Amino acid sequence: MLIVECHELGRRFGAAVAVEGLSFSVAEGELFAFLGPNGAGKTTTLHMLTTMLEPTSGWARVAGFDVVRQAPAVRESIGVVFQEPALDERLNARENLEIHAVLYGLRGPRLKEAIAQALEWASLAEVAHRPVRTFSGGMKRRLELARALMHTPKILFLDEPTLGLDPQGRRHLWERIATLRGQGLTVFMTTHYLQEAEACDRVGIIDQGHLIALDTPAALKLKVLGKAEGSLEEVFLELTGRKLRDEEARPRDRLLGFARRGGEHTR
Repeated sequence: MLIVECHELGRRFGAAVAVEGLSFSVAEGELFAFLGPNGAGKTTTLHMLTTMLEPTSGWARVAGFDVVRQAPAVRESIGVVFQEPALDERLNARENLEIHAVLYGLRGPRLKEAIAQALEWASLAEVAHRPVRTFSGGMKRRLELARALMHTPKILFLDEPTLGLDPQGRRHLWERIATLRGQGLTVFMTTHYLQEAEACDRVGIIDQGHLIALDTPAALKLKVLGKAEGSLEEVFLELTGRKLRDEEARPRDRLLGFARRGGEHTR
């Protein structure tokens, strides 16, 4: 069963093209990764799939629901961990989880049980009453991941999930993701860490808003390098070039600028 389907998906910001003509699918239970240089369109694509941005062309379905016409149903079916922390750092860990749980309709004993399980799963039960602003980067990531899973989503979207974490924090996070995968959860991630992408079932490489390659890591090496023993980094550099790139504005900055201009008609 396909849990993500995209056809000619695109997004423009005025005259600027962020994503154009993306067509791909993700099967249920897959660990799927998007790789790309800075500003390639990875986060914009993820924002469209999670209903944060409406496409300006094409269409996409997540868990069988159209991301525009059935956006509420999409949101009920997904969990999301953003690139930048999306926690209220004035609140403690338990309060952050409670807000999310209530928004997803959890009440009474079910609410308390879900919060307790989330704290235990994230290894944060002993610090549940500490303000989140006192947490390390790894603790915040674990809390965000636990929060995203409280309503038992069908697919988990991760935008650079280990960005800024030390090796111990990355390993701890991936151990938890591996457990989820063992339970059949679909994971769609963007990453800059080639070693993380090597562990994925399939990898899509996006550059300048276009999907330029999509296959298993082993198949990409064979196709691009002509050998199975190469590295995904070699594949990435061969396809996207070796020139340094500086992203003009982070996706969040683009979104804020778009909001200040009053938006635009996208449908």
